[in-house]
Amino acid sequence: MLIPKRQKYRKQFRGVFRKIATKGNELNFGTIGIKALEAGWIKDKEIEAARVILARATRKNGKFWIRIFPDKPYTKKPPEVTMGAGKGDVAYYVAPVAPGRVLFEVDGLKEEEAEKALKNVIAKLSVKAKIVKKEE
Repeated sequence: MLIPKRQKYRKQFRGVFRKIATKGNELNFGTIGIKALEAGWIKDKEIEAARVILARATRKNGKFWIRIFPDKPYTKKPPEVTMGAGKGDVAYYVAPVAPGRVLFEVDGLKEEEAEKALKNVIAKLSVKAKIVKKEE
């Protein structure tokens, strides 16, 4: 799974989603991509599942870019533990995503193949997303 190499602090607060994305809201590398429609956290396992789908789709010809990275630790307490006794251990890492953020980009595939692969990726994600194309 994707995890940061090192961090200043082991645990973080959850935070609040307040705005739409101003950074990373346009296609920069590929011709077709996935854009988030709602705020949320995308787990490292979801990004890995998307990576596998895109790697299989672009095996012979094509290239893909992952535009998000899970750098926020998500803590969880074990089951049947009483309140108190501090914050739980880090269970996994998440990538915070604001609405309008481009998550994945693909280039070098036929439009139908790319759309089919990206629809499969959207099915794996925990946030609503849509397929966007580069305007020329």
